[in-house]
Amino acid sequence: MSTTVSIVSISSFSPLGTTAEEVWNNYLNTASFIKNTAIGTKIVPAASLNLEKLELVRSLKNADSKYSTLDNSVLYAMLASRGALKNAGWNENDVFGINIGSSRGATDLFEKHHGEFLETGKTAVQASPATTLGNISSWVAQDLKSTGPEISHSITCSTALHALLNGVAWLRAGMADKFLVGGSEAPLTPFTIAQMQAMKIYSSLKGDYPCRAFDFDKKLNTMVLGEGAASACLELGKHPDALAYVEGIGYATETLKHSVSISSDAECMQKSMLMALKDTPIEEVDAIVMHAPGTIKGDTSEYAAIQKIFGNSLPLLTTNKWKVGHTFGASGLLSLEFAVLMLQHDHFIGVPFVDAQIQDKPLRKILVNAVGFGGNAVSILVSK
Repeated sequence: MSTTVSIVSISSFSPLGTTAEEVWNNYLNTASFIKNTAIGTKIVPAASLNLEKLELVRSLKNADSKYSTLDNSVLYAMLASRGALKNAGWNENDVFGINIGSSRGATDLFEKHHGEFLETGKTAVQASPATTLGNISSWVAQDLKSTGPEISHSITCSTALHALLNGVAWLRAGMADKFLVGGSEAPLTPFTIAQMQAMKIYSSLKGDYPCRAFDFDKKLNTMVLGEGAASACLELGKHPDALAYVEGIGYATETLKHSVSISSDAECMQKSMLMALKDTPIEEVDAIVMHAPGTIKGDTSEYAAIQKIFGNSLPLLTTNKWKVGHTFGASGLLSLEFAVLMLQHDHFIGVPFVDAQIQDKPLRKILVNAVGFGGNAVSILVSK
């Protein structure tokens, strides 16, 4: 059963902005949101929220006493989901499912509660419920007064696109007519940064572009973390006023050599792209939003996978990690938003520090990739 699924709205909350217009205008300029940022006792490159957006988070937290104990990963998801619902025109009478995931979940709160435990031997009353991964979708459901099913999950960096897969599956199975899907991440914490540095993948570069995602000649790993959330409203059928349509979905897992490995030509991504393409001729794919985390192996293996699938018919290639950092579980939906905006405006946005690619035809179909620890990949083909 392959009934069309419409993306009727997308909303995000990240350094890029909080409205489609703001996000698009920020994509049109070549400045990166990655700046030297104090994370604990370290100064590292990161894409963090500005004061205006932090004030929105504080306002939400103070608006309801129940929200005061919630992690930023939950609050970001609430703000993105409120925007998605408003843009879709859904209301409290609509029954819809919710699937919003996160790679790390309540990282900041977990670190704080654990620090208190080490110091005092005791934990706060809300320590357990406030740090469970499932509280993202459940609190979004509470906030939106949803009565439909709610799912939270973690499938590392492909989490948000797995949420979209789940939403499509529920809709096509006839188990729901509407589904809210997304991902949220608030990973700018000392322990999370230390983990990335221990793996020797975090950027130590300075200058305008500390994350060199899409630079296939780099000699150092340059992954940089960012924060934010994105949510999309899906409906069954081909709605004439939809932002875009889900043309194809693909997913795959490859055998690991170690816990964070990926093959040199990203076998899992080859499989996921082929599944998403299905009967679509490769010549009809106008662009690909790559996962491209900014690591040497992550970037080059995905590029090799794309070359294997598309050969001499390479579409336009891009990524947004150089601009907004790697938002882990939220990154796939932020990439999808990027793709949908390019389709809407019929304008390709490339990477400023590599050779320019020329858009020589209208953008009609864009492939979006995500892959995470565990050798799992997701590819989504979207069309106008």
